[in-house]
Amino acid sequence: AAPRYFIHLDRAKEAGLKQTLFITRDALDKFHADKGRLPNSLDELVAERYLRKRPLDPITERADTWLISTQEGGGIHDLHSGAEGVASDGTRYGEW
Repeated sequence: AAPRYFIHLDRAKEAGLKQTLFITRDALDKFHADKGRLPNSLDELVAERYLRKRPLDPITERADTWLISTQEGGGIHDLHSGAEGVASDGTRYGEW
């Protein structure tokens, strides 16, 4: 029973990561559409109320492990998980 539990726990974390990435990327898009520029930090998304709080990476269980992609002119364009390892589908978490 224990191995099944850990498999389900890992899958729940992966589902949480996918949802967090979707919500945060949606907030980035909405900020850009409203302001005509990209946010300078995740904290700016929180300050401007596009997110309630700084997102937590469900895999690392930390808010400071995100890999932030910025555009040439500045501002956050995208983010990826900074978690090491491979998901159940064989892809690396950082590729999501």
